[in-house]
Formats: sequence, structure tokens, C-alpha cells
Amino acid sequence: MENQKKRVVVGMSGGVDSAVSALLLKEQGYDVVGVFMKNWDDSAEDSECPAAADYDDVRSVCAKIDIPYYTVNFEHEYWERVFRYFLEEYKRGRTPNPDVLCNKEIKFAAFLDFAKKAGADFLATGHYARLERRNGTTYLKKGLDEGKDQSYFLCMLSQSQIERAMFPIGELQKADVRRIAGEAGLSVAKKKDSTGICFIGERKFKQFLQTYLPANPGDMKTLDGKVVGRHDGLMYYTLGQRRGLDIGGSKGGTGERWFVVRKDMENNILYVSQGAESELLFSRALVMSGMNFISGGEEKPGFDCMAKVRYRQPDQQAHAEKCGEGVYRVEFAEKQRAVTPGQYCVLYDGDACLGGGVVDEVIF
Repeated sequence: MENQKKRVVVGMSGGVDSAVSALLLKEQGYDVVGVFMKNWDDSAEDSECPAAADYDDVRSVCAKIDIPYYTVNFEHEYWERVFRYFLEEYKRGRTPNPDVLCNKEIKFAAFLDFAKKAGADFLATGHYARLERRNGTTYLKKGLDEGKDQSYFLCMLSQSQIERAMFPIGELQKADVRRIAGEAGLSVAKKKDSTGICFIGERKFKQFLQTYLPANPGDMKTLDGKVVGRHDGLMYYTLGQRRGLDIGGSKGGTGERWFVVRKDMENNILYVSQGAESELLFSRALVMSGMNFISGGEEKPGFDCMAKVRYRQPDQQAHAEKCGEGVYRVEFAEKQRAVTPGQYCVLYDGDACLGGGVVDEVIF
């Protein structure tokens, strides 16, 4: 088969998605090599996603489908290109998304470079996304499983990155991926999906962050200035957050749930509200920087689109207007809840992901 001439390096995580990706490529006649990326040193930590256990699963899968497998260590690159940024954003009181940056800087940069040096024609991963190559340009499209689509996390990839990429399970539903794995006798067929940021695992987020950043406690106030409690440090909270405020029994309260509505970084105050959600949580527009257009071309001055400000959010009608180099103002047809600086705003045209940028300012 023609595909036998093409070598594909598959990023193997130890999960069912990458396992089935490797299996499908092998069945299609490609020369497949499995590679496990180790991006975080969890050897001295009580973590629920230890690399050793995941690597054992990779080894089992690769042996079953009869492909060679290797491991590559990107701990240094991850620390310098992703984790430092992660910490700096939290210091600023923002809420970063390291998974997006990991795809841009590690999986489709450091790892892609590794794959090229290994003689690979393509790099494949288990993302639920699709690619369409048309007239010399590669377009990123949503995965067909709406509940699993991961195009959001790939919004910062460039044309040169995705033209060497493959997403073998992008056309499949998750249930079909598990079925294929089970029929092939893969040991990870029923393995639980990983959630959250892998270097944190199942540990409490606040406890993890305290390991790297000093806490700076301060007052927790209502919008009219009444002190209702103390916060542990603004970096531990995000807009719209309801859990973990520890003020449920505050005197004078209504008994309803509290939620975060604003952070005052200058005065180290966390503002909260109770009951009906405050208008301060709903914004009509945002300004994002570093806008990346995946398929290249000149930046458009203005255009209608659909947008997401968080993963799994339904597409929202919006209009994007250029207001600087790589800077866009995105205005929504309906106000959006808890748009958070540091997160990514991702733009779509139908099922095509145009790209995205980092939310810098929220406009009410």
C-alpha cells in the first residue's frame, strides 16, 4: 500500500484515544512508531497520573498492535515554555489554560521537531479534531463527536504545524473508539479518561499552587464593601467560582450560594455576591491579544463568527474587529457569563476553527 511509504509518529499518552489512533494508522498501512512524552516529573509526588503507569499502558498497547515504541523527555521544555507562563499568569490574578499552550509549544513544536528528526512524515495524536487539506492550505475542523471535540485546545497551532498533523479519531464518536479498542483487545479499552491538568492530577488545585507561589490572604467583600470573610490569595479564585469560598454561614446572608464577581489586584480584595447572579458576571465583549489564524493569510479587519470563551461552551454568535496587531475586540450577540482574563477566546466559521487568542480585557 502507498501508505507504507509514510512514517507516522504517534504521541501515546497511555489512554484509549491515542491507542486507537495508532491502531487505525497501522491498519491503514502506515509505518507507525509510538512515542510516550514525559513532560512532568511526578516521581516525588503523590500524584494520580504517574508517568510510569501511563508508560506501562503505552508499552502494552504497542506490543499488542506490534509497533515500536520509545519515550522522550520534555520536562525541561515544558517547565520553560508552559509552566513558567502558567505561574506568571496566576501571579497576575489571571486564569491560564496550559493545555492550549502545551499543544502549541510541546506537542506540535518540541515533539514535532523530534518526529521530523526521526524521519516521520506526520505526527499523529488522539485529539478529537479533523483536518481538511484544500488548495494547498490545511484547515482545522471540529471533531464529529460534539461532546468530545478538542479543536478549542488546538486554536494556537500554525499552518506549518497542522500540515504535518494527523487526527485519526476525529471522525469517530467516543463510544466507537472504546468499541474498537475492546474488539482489538487493547488493555486501555475501559481506562478512565484523564481530566484537568495532568501535572496536578487529582490533588487539590490550591494545595498544588501553594507549592510554587506564596499565598497573600486578604479581605473578601460584598459589592457594597461589607467584609464577609477572608480569601487565601486572589490567584486561587476565578470569576464565577462558587465552591471553596467558605462563607456559606456568614451572618446577615440569605442562605443562598455565594460566587466570585471581581478581583481587585491592587488592593488585594476578592468581591463576592450572593443569590441572583450579578450583572458584573455578564459581559458583552472582550479584547484578546496574540490572535492566531490557523490557516494563515492576512488578518481580517472585521468579520462575523461563532466564538467560545471556554471548553465545552456552546458556540456563541459574535463579531470580531481588529483593533491592533494581533489584537481583536469580540462582541457577542448575547452577554456571556464569567469571561475570564487569561483564558482563550476561540473563533469558528461553522465547523472550521479559525484560531484564537488570549483574553486580556472584559467589557461590560
